[in-house]
Amino acid sequence: MKSLLEKTSDKLVNAFLKNKIISPIPSKFTKKLKEAQKLRKLCESKIKLPIIGFKAAGTGIPLIKKFKEKEPFYASVYKKNLLKSGKTVKITKSTLGIELEVCYKIKRSFFFSKGSITKKNLTKFISHMAPCIEIVGYRQKKRGITSFGDLCSDFGANVKFLVGTKKKYKRINIGNLKTNISNKKINQSVNGNTGTVYINPLNSLRFVLNKVKKDKINLNKDFWVFTGSSVGVVPIMSKGLYIGSVNKLGSVKVIIR
Repeated sequence: MKSLLEKTSDKLVNAFLKNKIISPIPSKFTKKLKEAQKLRKLCESKIKLPIIGFKAAGTGIPLIKKFKEKEPFYASVYKKNLLKSGKTVKITKSTLGIELEVCYKIKRSFFFSKGSITKKNLTKFISHMAPCIEIVGYRQKKRGITSFGDLCSDFGANVKFLVGTKKKYKRINIGNLKTNISNKKINQSVNGNTGTVYINPLNSLRFVLNKVKKDKINLNKDFWVFTGSSVGVVPIMSKGLYIGSVNKLGSVKVIIR
């Protein structure tokens, strides 16, 4: 007979592949990040779709302290969840909100590097950077966040990613860029700063790359890393056009319906 872990992973994978919403999974897989990681990795091992990168999650320092964690976590991002800026995303009652991030395109050569990724050698692996919108939510009939395990166990709670125009990487003060996401139709506007992302987006990137290296993952191709929200999880208060802007990087759009 299959274990509860196996049965739970099967349900989540089926929900992920068929865009379904299921009943909440047992809390034993969400209370502690360590158990949630086991479930996430098992789920990802059962999905045979192309991976286009990885996301950092739980990158806000206040959130890390609130849930008494030591660090963020990461999850795989699949090609089916990547869209061009301006595309439409349909939300559900289990959608948590919208985030605005900095993402980086990483060279394939990263997978053949030796040793840890440090502040000094990090930038040689970056080819491009861009603003990104992430729609976050569960594949379960539940709302809110009570632990990192809630997010991690459900594929990192990533629904869709929309990437703006990418620019060739250059050194800028990435830890202090003003950001904003807004829906002008309802006068909803939220300001943020890249300095809220696990010290800064480059540090978040370094964290993800070292985790990928530790887990011995090799995509053997260029890939994206999404570094975490600069505005927190912003509630989607209305359908329509949301525009995110990151100073010096540009803008990215999504139509919510």
